[in-house]
Amino acid sequence: MKCFLPSLCLCLCLVLLAGCATGPSVETRIRSVNHDSRVQYVVLHYTSADLPRSLALLTHGEVSSHYLIGDSPATVYRLVDEDQRAWHAGESEWQGRTWLNASSLGIELVNPGYRDTPNGREWYPYAPAQIEALIRLLKDLVQRYDIAPERIVGHSDIAPLRKLDPGPLFPWQRLAEAGLGHWPPAPAVGLQQAQFEQQPPTVVWYQQQLSRLGYACPQTGELDVATRHVLAAFQMRYRPSRFDGEPDAHTAALIQVLLQMQAQPG
Repeated sequence: MKCFLPSLCLCLCLVLLAGCATGPSVETRIRSVNHDSRVQYVVLHYTSADLPRSLALLTHGEVSSHYLIGDSPATVYRLVDEDQRAWHAGESEWQGRTWLNASSLGIELVNPGYRDTPNGREWYPYAPAQIEALIRLLKDLVQRYDIAPERIVGHSDIAPLRKLDPGPLFPWQRLAEAGLGHWPPAPAVGLQQAQFEQQPPTVVWYQQQLSRLGYACPQTGELDVATRHVLAAFQMRYRPSRFDGEPDAHTAALIQVLLQMQAQPG
């Protein structure tokens, strides 16, 4: 009897511990239909560094991203699981949602960005194979998470006061041709531009329409520094030949046509 009681106590303890380890019993057969994915946006960046430095910064530095795409070869690295939050967006806003780390996937592309020279700033182009790898990755993400075209954005779109990436040489039009965004057709832009040249829109109009597109734009009615930065970010994406932050009829036409495209069903 003396040997049996300690053994019985030990068995009871093990059973209790096993129950604690497995956690509470949870019924999972009844599910709510009121939910959607954590992933609402995809944010594109350049690394401002070569591949070894980019990998070091994104795996052992203070920033991270879900994916990194090399330049030569165009290898796709998954650095953070998609169900985890990566630290790539920082202080940011798009479509009224702030701090987009919590609701986005970040994709970094190996690219030096730019260099300042005596003749002005020179931007580095993207390797065609790198962009094709990005398109394949984006198509997969868009299909799995049902991401709308206007929710594929650049870092400069969501943080125009402090970021320039992915820069003016990033081929947004190529992405649009692949079904990954909108690109305003030249004939429609030309018609709108002629109208805006006759009657230029006010600063209030620019601020309101840029906000409708998704930008965090002030609503001051003044062409202040923040509004200029937002205008420049928009121009860098849709008119990279000149992104000076100055309002003009061409910029207004691009905005108007994009809004019309986004309003169309499908």
